[in-house]
Formats: sequence, structure tokens, C-alpha cells
Amino acid sequence: MADGRANDPLPVRHVPPQRVWRWLALGLLDLQAAPMASLLQGLVVAVGGWIVIAIAQFYWWLAPGAFSGFLLVGPILCTGFYELSRLKARGEHPGLAAVVTAWRRDSRPLVQMGLLLLVLGSLWVLVSALLFWLFVPTPIRTPAEFIRYAAVQQGDLLFTLWVIVGGLGAAVVFALAAVSPPLLLGRLVGFRQALLTSARAVGENPVTMALWAGLILMAIVVSIATAMLGFIVVVPLIGHATWHAYKDLVVTDGVPLRYD
Repeated sequence: MADGRANDPLPVRHVPPQRVWRWLALGLLDLQAAPMASLLQGLVVAVGGWIVIAIAQFYWWLAPGAFSGFLLVGPILCTGFYELSRLKARGEHPGLAAVVTAWRRDSRPLVQMGLLLLVLGSLWVLVSALLFWLFVPTPIRTPAEFIRYAAVQQGDLLFTLWVIVGGLGAAVVFALAAVSPPLLLGRLVGFRQALLTSARAVGENPVTMALWAGLILMAIVVSIATAMLGFIVVVPLIGHATWHAYKDLVVTDGVPLRYD
């Protein structure tokens, strides 16, 4: 690729909404091909959710932002799944060692991506905590007391603001991270180029990507409803499927592979 175009977004394909089901089907096949390595990573995410719940017992006002911030860094947490799917597509039979190798590589763009998501997640934790501090004047000591406050007292404005601000932030993060992490792992592209390509893929496939985002949100809700246990399966499935979404959406012809 010419140097002058090194920061331009890559071309993307127009993909019909029904393709999301194919992404999930292929993701399931990848999960079945490397079950131990995939489910173990899902368990790590579930443990992270339990840690947030434990924090909520002492710092309830941090819990909503901390948990949603934790989910914002999800695309980079799926690095291991992208690597497993990448190697499987090459005809290999990867396992946990491949996941460890993927995390230990010195890939500056992937590190930059992780730092960006970490910063955005941390900012959201701070914004969320500030909203709760400004709009919850009554003494609240536990999550149960907060829910009671929101349901029967003055919580309408707080939740409206929280949902609007959080929704806008999540939409921006989704657009930037929908396919950029697997693109950075698979091809020799720059950080800015990967972000712009991801935003382009979302912008040119609004219905398809809205459906994909909705399915991810539903999967998260189900996982939370099962006391985080659902994350053990849901995160690997979504992670592997995201690799196939990237392969479907982004035209990488002529772009060098990052790793042979």
C-alpha cells in the first residue's frame, strides 16, 4: 500500500443483515474447535463481572460505570478469540498456547487499541460516578437502596441522562472497535487506519451493524441475568464471530499479513 494512503480507511463490503447469523454459526464452529481455550477465556470475563459485583457491595455508586466500562474494553479482551479463529482459518488446530502467544506479542497498534478502550472505559466510570454524585442527594449505602430510590423517588432524570450519555459513548466505541481489533491482529495496518476502517464498515452497513450490536447487547443482558455465567459461553461465541464479521466486511486485498 502506498505511503500516501497509509492512513486512509480500507474498502468495505456491503453485507446484508442476515449475514450476522452466518457469523454466529462460524463462531460456534470455532468455539467447538478449541473449546478449552475459548471457554477458559470466557470464564476470565465472568470472574471480572463477579469482581465488579463484589466492588458494588462497598462502592455502589461505582458499580454501573465500572461494569459498563468493563464491557467497553470487551473488543480488546477478545484478542485470544481472534487469534484462534485466524489460525483455524489457516487449517491449524490452535489451543491455549496460541492465546498466550497472541497476548505476548509486541504489536504496538493492538496495544494502542487496548489503551484507547481502557481510557474510554475509565472516563465512563468517572462520568457515571459524577452523575450519581450530582443527582442522588439522599444517603444510599447499598445497590438495593439505590434501586429503591430510582424506582419510587427522584431517579428519572438520573437514569435518562445516564442512558443517553452511556448510549452515545457506547455507539462511538462500537463504531471504532467493531472490526478494528481483528483487523489490527490480522493485517499490517496502522492504528488510525484500523479505527477509520471500522467506522466506515459500520457507517456503510447501518442496518446490519445495528442488528449485530443489538444481538451483542442481548447476549450481555442474558449473561448478567445468569449471574455472569452466561459470559463463559457468550464471550467466546461473540469473539469468534467478530473475526468472521471482520473478514466479511473489510476488503484486505493487497494488505500484508501482520503475522505469517
